[in-house]
Amino acid sequence: MTTASAIEVGSHNSAVPVTLEHFRRLFNELDKGNLNRLSEVYSEDISFRDPLGSAKGLDELTQYFAEAYANAISCRFEFSDSVVNGAFAAIPWVMYLRHKRINRGREIQVDGISHLRVADGKVCYHRDYFDAGQLLYENLPLVGRVIRLVKGYAG
Repeated sequence: MTTASAIEVGSHNSAVPVTLEHFRRLFNELDKGNLNRLSEVYSEDISFRDPLGSAKGLDELTQYFAEAYANAISCRFEFSDSVVNGAFAAIPWVMYLRHKRINRGREIQVDGISHLRVADGKVCYHRDYFDAGQLLYENLPLVGRVIRLVKGYAG
């Protein structure tokens, strides 16, 4: 994916495409051993939220990701084209995760989207939207069977 792969609406902010490219690259290189690299993309006053928790500030975000990556075997993202409106961007993605405690360490896929705001070349707001059931509950032995049964019944 190149920095040109964004759908631009509204006013142009030249820092946004470059920041989005850094964001994409970081998340495909990130692991529990290099969380100090978060400062390459995020501002000190980052506001982060996803369906599992939230963090205010770079220190809290680093701690949040340390806990999230603690038992990860591997994690990579496939990003789709972003939609940019001024300082805001939305980036759809599919996460491919192998985690010691989820699905017996086998790879799972989770669909999601990140809503970002960029200021001064850094991400200062990041909210992820994804189905927590797709990440966790569907991959637990007993609960997963029940959820898949319910989804099959409803679908």
